[in-house]
Amino acid sequence: MSRPEQSSDDPRALPPGQYVPRDWPVLHYGPVPKFRPKDWDFRVFGATESGGQHAWSWDEFEALPRAKAVADFHCVTKFTIPDNEWEGVSGTSVVELAPPDPDVTHVMVWAEYGYSANIRMSDFLTDGTMFATHRNGERLSPDHGFPIRLVVPHLYAWKSVKWVRGIEYMVKDRRGFWEERGYHNVADPWREQRYSYQEDSDESPPL
Repeated sequence: MSRPEQSSDDPRALPPGQYVPRDWPVLHYGPVPKFRPKDWDFRVFGATESGGQHAWSWDEFEALPRAKAVADFHCVTKFTIPDNEWEGVSGTSVVELAPPDPDVTHVMVWAEYGYSANIRMSDFLTDGTMFATHRNGERLSPDHGFPIRLVVPHLYAWKSVKWVRGIEYMVKDRRGFWEERGYHNVADPWREQRYSYQEDSDESPPL
C-alpha cells in the first residue's frame, strides 16, 4: 500500500486554511443517483491510442486489478479528512488497459447527470489517484460516491468526482462543471488554488 507524498515537509501539516472536522461531511451537486448494476458501465473514450472506445460492465470493473493508498482528503470548503485508506482501480491501471494517444494532456472525468471535472494527465497518473470503491475497508456509501468515485488526493476534492461513469482523453484542456463556474482549473490545496480569479496570478506547475 502506498501513501502519496505530501507537499509539506511535515506529514501532519494541513494545507493553508484547512481544518479537521468531527466526521466526513457530505457535499455534492444534485441528487444521489440510483445504482443499477445491469445497466452500469465504465467507458474510456476520446483520444485513445486505438481511436476506439473501451468499456467495462460492473462485474468486469470489479474484476480489474486493485490498488490501495493512504491519503488525506482536502475539500475546497476548508475541511481535511486525514489518513483515509482508499481501495479501487488506479488511474495508471486504466491507462494501461485503455492506452491514450501520445498527444493526450488532460482527462475529463464524467459522472452521472453529466457532471464533469478536468484534470491533467500528470495528476491522473500520480501515485494514489484511483477509482475508489472502498474507504477504510468499507464500501463507499451512496452519498459519498458509490459505486465508484475518482480520488485525486493531492487536489481539492471537487476533482475527486462521485458516481463516475467514464473518462475522456483530451489533447487540449477544457473546463469541467465547477471550473466553468469559477473554481480553479488546477486545484492544488497546498497553493490554495480555490478560485479561477487566482489563475492570473498563479504560476501553475508544468504539465
